[in-house]
This record gives sequence, C-alpha cells and structure tokens, in this order.
Amino acid sequence: MNDLTELFNKLFVNFNYIVAATLFVIGLYTVIAKSNLIKKFMGLNIIETSVFLFIVSSGAIVGGKAPIIGEGVSSKTAFVNPIPQALILTGIVVAMSTTAVALSLMIKLYEQCGTLNADKLKELK
Repeated sequence: MNDLTELFNKLFVNFNYIVAATLFVIGLYTVIAKSNLIKKFMGLNIIETSVFLFIVSSGAIVGGKAPIIGEGVSSKTAFVNPIPQALILTGIVVAMSTTAVALSLMIKLYEQCGTLNADKLKELK
C-alpha cells in the first residue's frame, strides 16, 4: 500500500510534465499522420503548447513566492523563477503571429490550388 501511495505522489508532483509529454505526442502524431495542412498546423500548435507548459512548469516552485523583495521577506524564502514566464509570453506572441501568417497563406493556397491536402499538392508540381 505504501508503494502505491508513493507512486501516486510522484505522479501528482510530475503531473504537468506528464501532460506536456502527452500533448507533445498527440501533436507529433497529428503532424505525421494527417495530410490536411490545417490539421498539420494544428498539430504544430499543440506541440508549441506542450513546450510552453513544460518550460513554465520547470520554473515553478511549490510554495514559491513572487520574486519581489520587500518587508518581511527573508533570504531563505523560495522564489519562483520569472524568466521562463517572460520567455513563454514572447513565445505565445510569436506563435500567434506565425499561426495568422500560416492560415492566411493556406487560404491563398486553397484559392490557387483548390485543396489543402499535402499529397495532392505534391502531385500538382
């Protein structure tokens, strides 16, 4: 019983990493298995989201405080690392921009070729 409780505790502590790995695998499967370009790009967005979750989770500390020095804060206080959060905010902006550009290019591609199927687009060369 003790081993089972320890296993559940470890799973609970690493839940963010498990979800990030699962999302990464789902996104990778979507990119590899689907032939529709929109579905492939959705898979890439899922992969980006999993990377964002992984990086933010790596900067988190259980019981950590905001990194603001003030009254009543001792040098032994555990602080959360703010750098991953700042990097992910930048990453989200870049991801949204690339998504907008990619979708607009896909609209033009559909208008020109009449399909977004990657296999059919290879044949149109």
